[in-house]
Amino acid sequence: MHTIGFLYPGYSAEDDYPTAQKLFDAHDGTDAPQLLLTHTEMREDAHRVDALLDIGGDDVLAAGVRDLEARSACDSVIWACTSGSFVFGWDGAGAQVRALAEAAGVPTSSTSFAFADACIRLGLRRVAVAATYPDDVAERFVTFLATAGISVVRLSTLGIITAAEVGTLGRERVLEVAEAGDHPDAEALLLPDTALHTMAWLDDLEERLGKPVLTANQVSIWQGLRLAGDTVARTGFGQLFSTPPAAEPSEEPSEPR
Repeated sequence: MHTIGFLYPGYSAEDDYPTAQKLFDAHDGTDAPQLLLTHTEMREDAHRVDALLDIGGDDVLAAGVRDLEARSACDSVIWACTSGSFVFGWDGAGAQVRALAEAAGVPTSSTSFAFADACIRLGLRRVAVAATYPDDVAERFVTFLATAGISVVRLSTLGIITAAEVGTLGRERVLEVAEAGDHPDAEALLLPDTALHTMAWLDDLEERLGKPVLTANQVSIWQGLRLAGDTVARTGFGQLFSTPPAAEPSEEPSEPR
């Protein structure tokens, strides 16, 4: 049984993790991985570059690691924030993960790298992105994916400023956003905000679109399991989980951990 620690900024869709835990418990029983979440400081809830740089600071993440360590030892730790990682750019996000690894002493990653690694696992090179963010923030995610060799054939944005507002979007609205943001040339759709509830609706999303759908909390959990060495394939979590999360020996992650 693996324990995965998640550093989650503020409060919006944090209940996606208990939702996932219930699904794991039903599937794996007493061997289910344990998802341990702690809330990191969010001095300002805003999808704005300066605010996002602040919530992803090394001091904030190190404090989150200390909170996790006070509760349980973890096999891996994930910075569960997409915009608070890709906003630093590829190299900056890599430095962020390395600083997190130094603080945690276990394999670490962030949601942004999780998206890149999930695309690599599924062999995806052309995707659509349906972002909740304003345009300028969403464009930084497109640039981040391009560094990993992933082309965005369509970008749609909702222009929502706060994570709190994103967290109020319900199932039908999320399905609508996904469908509206898809493109025929896209091999998959990406929903890149950990403030967006999706874990209970992953199969619904893929059934609606007829293709893989990758969501922020989904890939964060998958990445944590992968880095911890989890070898269980699961249903109910979308196509990404149809093979064991742990990487094959020949698979290279997008960013050294």
